[in-house]
Amino acid sequence: MGCAVEMTGTTAGFLRSLGEHGLITPLRSEGGHRRFSRYQLRIAMRARDLVDQGTALDAACRIVILEDQLEEARRSNEQLRGHRARGAAQPAAGTQLPQAS
Repeated sequence: MGCAVEMTGTTAGFLRSLGEHGLITPLRSEGGHRRFSRYQLRIAMRARDLVDQGTALDAACRIVILEDQLEEARRSNEQLRGHRARGAAQPAAGTQLPQAS
C-alpha cells in the first residue's frame, strides 16, 4: 500500500475508498497486503485528478468507469472496422476471380 500511495500521490484511505466504491479491487498477497496493478494505479490517479478538481468521490468513480467503458467500446469498434476492411479485400468463399488471359 505504501508504494501505491507514493506512486499515486494519494493516501491509503483514498485508495481504500476507491475499492469501497468498486472502482479498483486490488489483489491480496499471502500476508493480506493490497497489490495494485499499473492499470489500477492509473485509474486511481485519474480519480484523484477529478477529486482535486472538485468532483465528489462517488461521481469521480462513476466518471472513470464510464471513460473506461467508452475506451473499450472504441477499441472494439476499431477492431471490427479492421476486420471488416480485411474481409472486404478478400473474395467471399466460393467466388471465383477472373482469370488473366
